[in-house]
Amino acid sequence: MSNTSYYAPLKNNKYSPDFLLWISRLFVGFLFIFSGLIKANDPMGFGYKLQEYFHVLYLNFLNDYATWIAVAICAFEIILGALLVLGIAGRKVAWGLLLLIIFFTFLTFYSAFFEVVSSCGCFGDAIPLTPWQSFIKDLILLIFILVIFAKRKKIEPLVASSFTNNLLSFFVIILSFGIGIYTISYLPFVDFLPYKEGNNIPKLMEIPEGAEQDEYEHIYALKNKTTNEEKKMTDKEYMDQKIWEDENWEVIGEPESKLIKKGYQVPIPDLIISDAEGNDLTQEVINNPYYNFVVTSVDVTKLSPSDLVALDRINQTIRALSTDFNIRAILLTASSANDVSYLDDQLDLVLETFYADAVPLKSMVRSNPGIMLLQNGTVIKKWSKHAFPSKEKLIETYLKTQ
Repeated sequence: MSNTSYYAPLKNNKYSPDFLLWISRLFVGFLFIFSGLIKANDPMGFGYKLQEYFHVLYLNFLNDYATWIAVAICAFEIILGALLVLGIAGRKVAWGLLLLIIFFTFLTFYSAFFEVVSSCGCFGDAIPLTPWQSFIKDLILLIFILVIFAKRKKIEPLVASSFTNNLLSFFVIILSFGIGIYTISYLPFVDFLPYKEGNNIPKLMEIPEGAEQDEYEHIYALKNKTTNEEKKMTDKEYMDQKIWEDENWEVIGEPESKLIKKGYQVPIPDLIISDAEGNDLTQEVINNPYYNFVVTSVDVTKLSPSDLVALDRINQTIRALSTDFNIRAILLTASSANDVSYLDDQLDLVLETFYADAVPLKSMVRSNPGIMLLQNGTVIKKWSKHAFPSKEKLIETYLKTQ
């Protein structure tokens, strides 16, 4: 009988699980999938954030392509995360993750250190992070990705079949790009913005009674008239120590104010709607008791030929409705009056033209053009340029009970 133990090979069993690698794969993989999906839900919004980075990095020539770049980045994140979890193309995925996290870590550190971007956009509008929070998140990810990179040769597919892995990869790629393309065409699946359906705009422009206010700390620069000593102290220290009673000390210049605690933040702080003469018509528009179609276009000069066709269809549908129903319809834009006049000459707009800043306009409808249906300040429905329904559908769903 042989003295060889049947259990000896287990000491160097290459199939024994590497728990650190598995934990890293699952953590990084699902976080990348989650991050990619959240941003793919609203690639136009992520595109606006990319434009801020382009401005900082002197890459403004990329602004017109920001939305499609956003779609590609989101898809890349989802693909890397999914393939990592599935164990497909492990070495290539490890390289992709390492290069991507190094770039993201540099970008978030640059944003945080130089205070050039207020929110990183890593998880879209769903989970706003400051640049410093995002930088810390990237550092943690970097540690886990370094583990994955060091052990990349151990990554094996969950499924042994090459055909199945190729099929899964194809499905992941199509789904990853498809989500972003769909939401560009038909609006986000989940709207995290203050102008989402069901919200009342006037209420979101007010500070509720009893809401917490911002707290500031005032810092005084002081100088001793006798010794010329200079020092700084807070307003609390100034009062507690009764410095004002000591004639040897004088305040130099104006006190410096520092925000120490943020109070209640108004969800819609910057919406001002005006006409061509500059008259403020905000309350008149948003408190209209009748159905109010608000067609938004941040920049009418950016409307492509297909966008103009869509806007013309929207315009004609609203024109047909206005003959039988008491409705108001406006075009809300940040464009110049001359640009709107040129558009009016092309399409013979039935829409009244009003103006607003580009910032709130970008948050209203993630489409150019986009449409909101308001009544008494409440957002009843939102449509992209591709999804605006027919006259008959609008009457059946909204107007027949008016």
